Amino acid sequence: MRRVSTLSALSAAILIAGAQAAFAQADNMSFFVTSSNPGDGADLGGLAGADAYCETLASEAGVGELTWHAYLSTTGPGGENARDRIGDGPWYNHAGTMIARDVEHLHSNGPNLTKGTILTEQGEELNGRGDDPNMHDVLTGSLMDGTASTDAGDTTCSNWTSSSADGSALVGHHDRQGGGANPSSFNSAHASRGCGLENLRGTGGDGRFYCFAIDGPDEAREEGRD
Repeated sequence: MRRVSTLSALSAAILIAGAQAAFAQADNMSFFVTSSNPGDGADLGGLAGADAYCETLASEAGVGELTWHAYLSTTGPGGENARDRIGDGPWYNHAGTMIARDVEHLHSNGPNLTKGTILTEQGEELNGRGDDPNMHDVLTGSLMDGTASTDAGDTTCSNWTSSSADGSALVGHHDRQGGGANPSSFNSAHASRGCGLENLRGTGGDGRFYCFAIDGPDEAREEGRD
């Protein structure tokens, strides 16, 4: 009986160690999709609020020494392109896997962006098409090349300040499948139907967005030594 108990305890320890190893964070993590929405749908408090949320999640994950920006575009006077906000790369996920070498690679046909590599800051996969609930729509407000749309309509939920049911934002599919004009695009699959959290959930999203470190881990460490 004692031998059985010992074996059971050993098996449990191995399972726990395996689970911890599976979610062990790489020390070069510089990219993630948010594990949750701040709470008000596409109203993120503008780019400043979205960046601050990326910083908060990164800090909680132990990589707060880096500078984090949200991959979001804005339109109108002073508008910004998502591709111009994220540094030069390369970027690595929670597991230490490189997802893109640089900005051009990120927006080409070759980045390592799949449901299995687009992980949260906690190292978890986000639900995709076929899962319940589906959460594959990721807010970007961007075209496939990472720039803001020049269309007359709303493509950024009023530059990330609206949770109105009649607004809209361009979203990508993190699992690279589904409907829309560009179903396999990570950043520009289709437009959302509304900006509120329930609106986003109703069409396969959850108000998540991508966060990138604009400075790599090595660069941040070197600055810390100055």
